[in-house]
Order: sequence, then structure tokens, then C-alpha cells
Amino acid sequence: MKYLGLDLGTRTLGVAISDITKTIATTYTTLHFSDNDYESALKQLEPIIETENIEKIILGFPKNMNNSVGPRAETTLSFKRLLELKFDIEVIMQDERLSTKEASSYMIKADMSRKKRKKKIDSLAANIILQTYLDKRKD
Repeated sequence: MKYLGLDLGTRTLGVAISDITKTIATTYTTLHFSDNDYESALKQLEPIIETENIEKIILGFPKNMNNSVGPRAETTLSFKRLLELKFDIEVIMQDERLSTKEASSYMIKADMSRKKRKKKIDSLAANIILQTYLDKRKD
């Protein structure tokens, strides 16, 4: 059994997956869908959840820097409910403030082109979200 890390955007869903020991997160893919068509995202996610034997989902929670819950966070909470209803899997919200910025910084340091960064940013942000959760569990 593995954990799945997700970074939800308006047209993308970054996906990362843990190893079976739930120690290391790895980027998996980025799913693409039309603006706010989260049903399409769920359909694309279904085979991943089944194939990879996922037991828990870690969903990035985009709180504002002042810790308040804004419109993006409200949308993410709605997506959490959709995930729970469709897959009957526990969904944990993980603070994701600055995860995309951190992912971008990693790729810039690795001298990755802007075009490549754009393709990888969402799955790397999902990886950071999942790895943060896995590291917290060890404490």
C-alpha cells in the first residue's frame, strides 16, 4: 500500500507517489483537464489509485500566508470531498504554502529550461507536499 500526493490547480493535478515503506515520495505525473473540470481529473486519477494500490491521499492545502482559507483553499476542500466520495480513501490536507515556489527554485538551481519547468512544476510540487507529510510522520 502506498500514499498519493496531489497538488490541485485550475487545469492541472500534480501527482506524486510514495514507496511501499512510505518513506520516499517520487514524482509520478501531471494530469490535465479543462478549467475546473474536477470530474475529469477524478476519472484520470482512478486507474492510478487502483494500479498503485493507494491507501491514503495527501492533498495540498493552499492556505493564505496569514493562515486564512481563501477561494483556492475552499475549492481544494470541495475536491477533497469529491475524492473521499469517489474512492472511499482517507484524504489528509497538507499545508502547501510555498511548495510551488520551492519546486520552481529546485528546477532553476538544476538549470532546467523554462519550458521543462512548466511541464514538471505540478508533479514536483505534489512530491514536496507528499514528502513533507511523510517526514512529519517520522517525528
